[in-house]
Amino acid sequence: MLKTSIFPGRYTQGPDALAKLGEELARYGKKGFAVCDKYALEEILPTHKESIAKATEVVYEQFQGECSDEEIARLVFAVKEKGADVLVGVGGGKALDTAKAVAYELKLPVIIVPTIASTDAPCSALSVIYEADGTFKRYLVLPKNPDLVLVDSAVVAQAPVRFLVAGMGDALSTWFEAESCRVKYAGNMTGNVGTMSAYALAELCYNTLLDYGVEAKISAEAGAVTPALERVIEANTLLSGLGFESGGLGACHAVHNGLTALEGTHAYYHGEKVAIGVLTELFLTDKEPGLMDEVYGFCEAVGLPTTLAEVGLENAGEEELRKVAQKACAQGETIYNELVPITAEAVLAALKAADAYGRKRKKA
Repeated sequence: MLKTSIFPGRYTQGPDALAKLGEELARYGKKGFAVCDKYALEEILPTHKESIAKATEVVYEQFQGECSDEEIARLVFAVKEKGADVLVGVGGGKALDTAKAVAYELKLPVIIVPTIASTDAPCSALSVIYEADGTFKRYLVLPKNPDLVLVDSAVVAQAPVRFLVAGMGDALSTWFEAESCRVKYAGNMTGNVGTMSAYALAELCYNTLLDYGVEAKISAEAGAVTPALERVIEANTLLSGLGFESGGLGACHAVHNGLTALEGTHAYYHGEKVAIGVLTELFLTDKEPGLMDEVYGFCEAVGLPTTLAEVGLENAGEEELRKVAQKACAQGETIYNELVPITAEAVLAALKAADAYGRKRKKA
């Protein structure tokens, strides 16, 4: 049996890490093309452009908001037109996924610079492709991970705290999904089973969130880079990335994908919807009550959603929720890596039960 784990070429995290971007760019090419979301382009990069320019030439292009086939094609054309030989993604998860996809199409090295710690997208050899309207379309599995992931924790500390909390929601799924894959001998994102390192890192991710999540949120609210915040940034970004990619995915992300079928959820972040997926997975796979209360308690403590109303589905009816369940159970979905029989009816029941338990706890 083959076991495979995959990793980014290099991971660098700490305050003022962006000061090294120009130097790092020069290691990979002579002319960079930076795909930047609006916030990164207007608020973060202006103070660093001068130092970057001293090391190498960079063309800056604003990301249009959706990691879609149309946006990828637009940027592929732009990179060819400018003649760049290294890609840089700066911003949130969708901008980063887009940069990775463009680099793949052009067979160029890619540097990833997240400005928030809201998903595990930065480290992965994966881009999540959406329709232009924000509906999940497919996973684009890439042949390699980013060459460098550069995380400036001082920048992350200045971002809205909701991003960090959403990242904890995404990271919260890592151990549950990897553990299902480990026990079932299900393949990870490479198609092979994971190594013991991958499963251990997934568990470390979960324990780090429980131990430091509340402290990290308090630190972020104060705009302060503390050891707790550094730990949770690493959990959200590196540990979660390695855990999902080399450990494997399961029901949590499949339910997230199902939730994207309902327009009411589109205003909510990936990790917020994944958190609902985690709670649904607890019921679907018959987790013991103490663990369920631990997870619900964590979500409540850091401010993750525990009810459907908190992801825009307060008035969702039976048929709408059935659409979520059916999409979560689509052919090829990762939900089939779970250890229980999977049907749309079972997922619908678990989704409703997770919501009901969240509502009950709020009333207590």
